[in-house]
Amino acid sequence: MSVKPQYRPFVDRLIELAIAEDIGDGDHTSLCCIPDTEYGRMRLLCKESGILAGVEIAEIVFRRLDSDVKFEPLLSDGVRVEPGDVAFYVSGRLRTLLQAERIVLNIMQRMSGVATRTAVYVERLKGLHTKVLDTRKTTPGMRVLEKMAVEIGGGANHRIGLFDMILLKDNHIDFAGGIENAVRGAREYLRRTGRNLPIECEVRTLDDIGRVFAAGGVDRIMFDNFTPEMTREAVKLVGGRCETESSGGITLETLRDYAECGVDFISVGALTHSVRALDMSLKAVE
Repeated sequence: MSVKPQYRPFVDRLIELAIAEDIGDGDHTSLCCIPDTEYGRMRLLCKESGILAGVEIAEIVFRRLDSDVKFEPLLSDGVRVEPGDVAFYVSGRLRTLLQAERIVLNIMQRMSGVATRTAVYVERLKGLHTKVLDTRKTTPGMRVLEKMAVEIGGGANHRIGLFDMILLKDNHIDFAGGIENAVRGAREYLRRTGRNLPIECEVRTLDDIGRVFAAGGVDRIMFDNFTPEMTREAVKLVGGRCETESSGGITLETLRDYAECGVDFISVGALTHSVRALDMSLKAVE
């Protein structure tokens, strides 16, 4: 997949920060022992089974450091890899390759870990219409890359941040004085500002669903910490009038139980908040 236009500014800023924090005023190790005129070649070697993610970002990193590098992708984002698979070769100045090494590995190992975990959840929902969503429980600064990795793994993205959806959660509702006030306030805000944003509202009881529609309705209702039995009843109460989402305490083991209740989406923070990196290396080759 290619970087979405709305993601590119975040990606560029992240790469700039990664370069600044790692290289600072110079890679003095390489500067002291590697002549600027020396060229070489490296390969990205996969050392563990999983879903590959971050190849496109790796090329952006290399070209940001040196536009003259030769990047030769052998595998694309989203493919399943096994130990011994080579994702790409890259050729260029040795100093450039050494400067990019850790930045590229950090990004690709993290993204591949997210994509690999997401693919497990997606497989658990096979045959059902329910989609698994990510959340905002992401590594600060790396949210866009982690959300890209969720898509690469077959999942879907929830909102990017606070700016691209109105999501009325429990604290908003309590501070606003109830669901009716929160929903009406959201609808009025969009009318007043001329914005076209989807509205989602969290509900904590079955009775809350009626309150949402009494206030004018929303684009999606989130069932927060419902049991599967409550979820099945909630889907019936919504009756297709808007999208539905389950969230809160849902594990891989219970995922399909909730999906079989008929919800459209299930959001899972575990796709991104505690992922183990996929093992890979970036080494010199002849």
